[in-house]
Amino acid sequence: MEDFKLGRYQHFKGNYYQVLHLARDSETEEFFVVYQPEYGDREIWIRPLTMFTEKITRDGKKFQRFKKVND
Repeated sequence: MEDFKLGRYQHFKGNYYQVLHLARDSETEEFFVVYQPEYGDREIWIRPLTMFTEKITRDGKKFQRFKKVND
């Protein structure tokens, strides 16, 4: 996962998040993104890396679910 960068990302719906770590599940060896919203209670969340980096389709348009932005 050398090409995945920590830092600030924007969700396709507009909110910003700080990616804090990349973690690996000890049983499945799947990678997870550990991130924190820049709004609300700022609770820490995780999401599978494959889901975090995937392209999704909404209303016939393709979007990167999260895109890296300047910190």
